[in-house]
Formats: sequence, structure tokens, C-alpha cells
Amino acid sequence: MNVAIVGTGYVGLVTGAGFAETGNNVICMDIVQEKIDALKKGIIPIYEPGLEEIVKFNVAEGRLVFTTDLKEAVASAQVIFLALPTPQGADGAADLSRVMSVVKQIAQIITEPKVIVNKSTVPVGTAEKVKAIFEQETKIKVDVVSNPEFLKEGAAVQDFLKPDRIVIGSSSPEAIEVMQELYEPFVRTGNPIYIMDEKSAEITKYAANAMLALRISFMNEIANICDAVGADVDSVRKGIGSDGRIGQQFLFPGVGFGGSCFPKDVSAIIKTAAENNYEFKTLKAVQEVNYKQKKVLVEKILAHYNGSISGKIFALWGLSFKPKTDDIRDAPSIEIINSLISHGAKIQASDPVAIAVTMKILPESDQLKYCRKNMTALEGADALIVVTEWNEFRNPDFNLLSSSLKDKVIFDGRNIYDPEKIREHGLIYYGIGRR
Repeated sequence: MNVAIVGTGYVGLVTGAGFAETGNNVICMDIVQEKIDALKKGIIPIYEPGLEEIVKFNVAEGRLVFTTDLKEAVASAQVIFLALPTPQGADGAADLSRVMSVVKQIAQIITEPKVIVNKSTVPVGTAEKVKAIFEQETKIKVDVVSNPEFLKEGAAVQDFLKPDRIVIGSSSPEAIEVMQELYEPFVRTGNPIYIMDEKSAEITKYAANAMLALRISFMNEIANICDAVGADVDSVRKGIGSDGRIGQQFLFPGVGFGGSCFPKDVSAIIKTAAENNYEFKTLKAVQEVNYKQKKVLVEKILAHYNGSISGKIFALWGLSFKPKTDDIRDAPSIEIINSLISHGAKIQASDPVAIAVTMKILPESDQLKYCRKNMTALEGADALIVVTEWNEFRNPDFNLLSSSLKDKVIFDGRNIYDPEKIREHGLIYYGIGRR
């Protein structure tokens, strides 16, 4: 099948490479010339495990090509995926301007029937708006499909190639048949393809992310209660996670969630509810809890130092909002660094892949230094702060760590260490909801 992907960002590139991997002819389009030039040379603009290999392989096989020409991209494509940014607007709603602009351009240049697929995360009713533009701009038959993505950063390639489910929202039997054919190679082991109406598909994406954000914020509040009463949230987590109705996933407390999806999608569904005269109180609370949770570790640091950290040097491990990605959008690390610097502290930060991206937002200065190796960040530091749970941080040389830190303190924002083991090395330990 001939497939076009409009928008070659995180979702678009993974989607294009994934479809090429199963033998489709895929053309990925983006307006950023530098990005397209780099992709043609095999240079991947994002860090995602396994992505570089399948991109290079399919480019070499001739199944995956890149262009900045929209007309070239859609000319021969049977299916056109829209993987465009829908950033959060000032009012909390998703900004659909880029999606609608591209839709209008496509409507003006197509010469034969197409299936247009919204892969972007879009509010309920977007498919109807897209249909309306095509009906206004062209007499050519166009079927519009909502096909939300469920890709976890750090595991996106595997999520695409081996999805736990596919959601297809469409009222067109012909479009549904095309989509089922396109996705059939990915669900041969029996994982389901759910067919539903467009609005249900659109809200499914938001509902999934909102539920996961709620679980995270719930556990963060449980952790804060554990801190207050002297309980251990890790024991509580195990105790409730063994209940089959609850399960083990997304029960790990920390310093709040970030990334490109959860914060934006929670805001968008709250806005959608408000536009339909409904107040989504649960998700408003999730937003408030997450905002406060990003400050919890700084509060612990200030409390330990009796409110004065001016001149203190902190080694900070982890900049990305989660492991296996260089994404720092809404990352807790940014809030923590800015807050500590505002109190007069100095930061020596390290991350396996996110330093270059972070430096664009927070350049090096007298108060902020970046270290390529995490153990280098300990040199001259008073204490260690762990913000992202990279595997590289889980088993350091604790003897060296203890001898390096002047104040022998660890502030573990992801609970990756055993408090007793830390104390055996003469270190003071602060976790999130840990005794």
C-alpha cells in the first residue's frame, strides 16, 4: 500500500518507519528542510531505541522516503496520515491550526479519492471539522478516520510493531477495510482492532492518558501521606498492586509527570468538558497535584538544610521526563533546577541522552554545569538528587558516591534505591514516601 505521513515528528517518524517495515511504500513529509535533509542521511532527530535501525534499513530498501513537498507526498498515497503537532493553547485547549491548515492544502491538491487519518491527538469533533473542510474544498470522495496512537516514549517502536490494541474510528466501511488491511500484520497474534465511531476514538486517546495521569497523581498523594505518618509507600504499592482490579503499572510515586502527552492531554479533556458545560473535577485535581508534586523534592532539600542552600552544589541525575528518551517537555527536572538556582544553589547535571536538548532551554552558566558522565557530576557536590530513573543510575559505586558527597545526602525523587542499603554506606536518604 502507498502511505503518506504528513508531519515527521515523534509519532510521524515511528509510524512511517513501522508501516515501511511491513512492506508498504511510505513517504514522510515535513516542512522543516533541515530535518528532512538529516533523515535522508540517516540522522534521526529524536532519541528512541530501535528507531534508527528500522529507518536506515527501510530507506536502504527504498520503502521509506522523505520530502518537504506536500503535493509529492499525497499524490500517489492511498492513505494519508496526519501526524501534526496539536500543542496546548493558552486556554488549555489543543491548538488545531496546523492540522486544519494542512487539511485545507491537501483538499486543494488531491485528484483522486483518499483515506485521511488523524494520527495526531485531537479533541472530540475534529474528524467532523476535517470532513467539513474537504466537503467545502473538493468534490473528490474523502473518508476521514480517527486512529489515535498509543506509543510510549522509550518503547515506541515495539509499541507500534506489537500493539496491545488498535483503535479505528470511522463511519465508512471502505475506510475501515483499508485500515484493517494496513494494520493486519501487526495483530497476527490476536491483539484486537477496535472499530468505533470517530468521536469515541478521539476521546479514547484522551481517556487513556487521563487515567494514567490520575494513577500517578493518586500514588504521589499516597506517598505524601506515607511521609506524613511514617509509612513506606513501596510496601503500600506492592500491597495494592497485587489486587487484580488495580494491577502493578503506574503505581510508582515520584516528582510528578511530564512529557508531550499527559500534561497537554489532561488540559485538553478538561477544556472539552468545559465547552460542553461539564466540570471535570477529578482531572483538575490531577493537574493541581502534579503541579505541587514537582516541588516536593525541593521542599525536602530545603527542610534538610534548614531553608538555606545558597552556595550548595547539587549533583542532579536525570533531565528527561522519563528514561529512554531525550524529551524534556514539562520535565520535573526543569522545575527543580530553576527552583534550586533561585535559592542560590549550583547544579551539576547529567543525563545519558537529554543534555543537548536541555542546554537549548537552560544554557550552561555559573550556576548550571552539564556533565557527560553521571559520576563526574559528583565532583565537589554536597548532595545527590535523582530525578529520572535511568537504569544507569540504579547501581552506582556507593562507596565512591559516599566519599564524593560532602554532606553525604541523597534525595531520591524516583525511589530507585533501597534506603537501608544507602544508610549502610553512611549516607542520609530521602525518598518519596519512604521511611
